[in-house]
Amino acid sequence: MNLLAFDTSTERLSIAVQRDGRRWTHEGAGGAQASAALIPAVLALLADAGLALGGLRAIVFGRGPGSFTGLRTACSVAQGLAFGAGVPVLPVDTLLAVAEDARLAHGATRVLALLDARMDQVYAAPWAWAAGAGWAAQGDTVVCAPEALAPLAGAGWALAGNAFAAHGERLPGPLRALPRLPAVPSAAALLSLAPALLAAGRAVPAEQALPLYVRDKVAQTTAERATAR
Repeated sequence: MNLLAFDTSTERLSIAVQRDGRRWTHEGAGGAQASAALIPAVLALLADAGLALGGLRAIVFGRGPGSFTGLRTACSVAQGLAFGAGVPVLPVDTLLAVAEDARLAHGATRVLALLDARMDQVYAAPWAWAAGAGWAAQGDTVVCAPEALAPLAGAGWALAGNAFAAHGERLPGPLRALPRLPAVPSAAALLSLAPALLAAGRAVPAEQALPLYVRDKVAQTTAERATAR
């Protein structure tokens, strides 16, 4: 299956092209640099793979939650490339991709995915994986203070994501005791998730390459910043 996948929702830019079972990957700085770096890197990978945009089954991208600027970059690039090539897009939740990255790297199958949301908050979602069924959400995707996360019931859970350095010690006691697995919404994880999502009919037309925003407010007022200090 020929696929292009990319994620710009964090400070890391991750891109991969898959053609006939082979993969070409690129990792680089995300954040503010992603908008300038994404398209040239995509075109370079496609050239390395000898693959034209029109030969793709779909363009897979991390739709959020994550950096507002990063999500807008991913959506606009996915939409523009898909329109031009006449191929569908496959939006994927970034926290699901975090869970899949943790499964691929660490074998985790019950994951509370956590991404740093800044503003002293985290994005979080619980996911459980079963052979033959894949991932199933075990609760809502939320943005909240680390202290406000609800403890998970049952054994076998792990935390996965990029939020531990900034927020790890602010987690509730039961969550602090769980294993911590470094994971990101990588392009490799997006490619791994894509076949099942495509089979389930999750691909959509280019105009539906839309971000998933969990938090509407992206900046504090001057008074709120002063209070926080």
